Amino acid sequence: MTPDQQSFLRDLSLAAIQSATIPAGTSFTGKLPEQDGFSTSVNLLVFDAIRPGGRDCYPSIWTQDFTMSYSSGLISRSIGQSHLELIAATQNGPEERLLDKDAAVPAWAIADHINLDGSAVFFPGTYSSGRDQGGEPFGLRPPANNHFDFIWLAWQRWHEEGATAEFLLTNYSGVPLIDRLKHAFSAVETDETNGLVRTVEERRFVGIIFCDTIYMTGHLLMASLERYRAAGQLAEMCAALSDVSAVEYYSAQARLIVAAVPQVFSAPHTHGGWLRASSGVSGQADVWATFYALFLGILPADLTIDALMEIRKALAAETIELQGAFRHVPTDRDASPDTAWERGITAHNTYQNGAFWHTPTGWAVHVLRKTDHLLAEAVLDRYLAALRDEDFRKGAEFNAPWENLGREPAAFQNPVFLPSVTLPYAILTNPGRAACRCI
Repeated sequence: MTPDQQSFLRDLSLAAIQSATIPAGTSFTGKLPEQDGFSTSVNLLVFDAIRPGGRDCYPSIWTQDFTMSYSSGLISRSIGQSHLELIAATQNGPEERLLDKDAAVPAWAIADHINLDGSAVFFPGTYSSGRDQGGEPFGLRPPANNHFDFIWLAWQRWHEEGATAEFLLTNYSGVPLIDRLKHAFSAVETDETNGLVRTVEERRFVGIIFCDTIYMTGHLLMASLERYRAAGQLAEMCAALSDVSAVEYYSAQARLIVAAVPQVFSAPHTHGGWLRASSGVSGQADVWATFYALFLGILPADLTIDALMEIRKALAAETIELQGAFRHVPTDRDASPDTAWERGITAHNTYQNGAFWHTPTGWAVHVLRKTDHLLAEAVLDRYLAALRDEDFRKGAEFNAPWENLGREPAAFQNPVFLPSVTLPYAILTNPGRAACRCI
């Protein structure tokens, strides 16, 4: 990026973070999807809480969104540490917790989001921390990605504190941090033969919460890529503890995933150069996960070439990108004329079912720069132009960074959404902090 581009993205990220911050002891009035109108709550935590977005959206801390934003390097270490300790403190204990509607919280599960009173919510779609959380359509077990994002956040903090063994051995609510991380990694159901994250109907869970309204089964690509990243980070941390057997285990898991991704998720006769999102229900061509696999650098040369060719064709045909934002599924590969995915609960061309998102834009630009610099810069220019045009700092009628957008008004949702600006900033300025390459 040019200095001007980087400065703009940095300043917008900082302003969005400030808008999303609720100081300790202060009240916040925001939207609650389960209720009509608005609800006022007080930040009862002992630190300033950072939500996924500003203004009146998302009145809780999300594990995934905070970690993504923290990778920008624009949030203080003390705030990062406070959020890490809160996530660790709300991690489920060694016993499974049974809930209503056939749902359960497995041993050592990580919360999806944490309310301002410190209560943990393990499932999307609710702010309830009680027995009534969970159940379809949001899954019978908690989402997979939060477990791996907890590891990512800890790995970032570990590096910031000098990558010492002492940091990993510090007790977090009575359990050493490294043990909590290992337990979180093991809490997600996987296929032992290939290391991939796998879910089945009777215990179904969401792979990554950017698809939490989409019903998927089988092996899950995006969650498996996050597991690969987490395996590498755990291997690195265990090496600092001279835990040779653990290093060998996590490295072996990473190698299994690398070998399995082409076998399970490549389907050239039906998906072209795209990787498919799952091996079961809603196994559509997955734009985001294809970009992320390329960003991680784990695809063999032939699949890398095929994927990049597919991306260039799609950009030329305008089937995946709008204003520098990216759809989950290419418009010409929707499951039907009425839905992008095989099964979901939101209207076509809205939210996760066909709207466009800036969250993966950093991956896209980073990947494209390696083979087509002009195309990468064109995408980046459209992204920055969209942010400048709708920059929320201009006034109440301006809303960028949006969570998602589209060609119709119904596709625009949730203003001042942090991962739409903080994650691209992280990828474009310090990609090493946003991923661990362990193979």
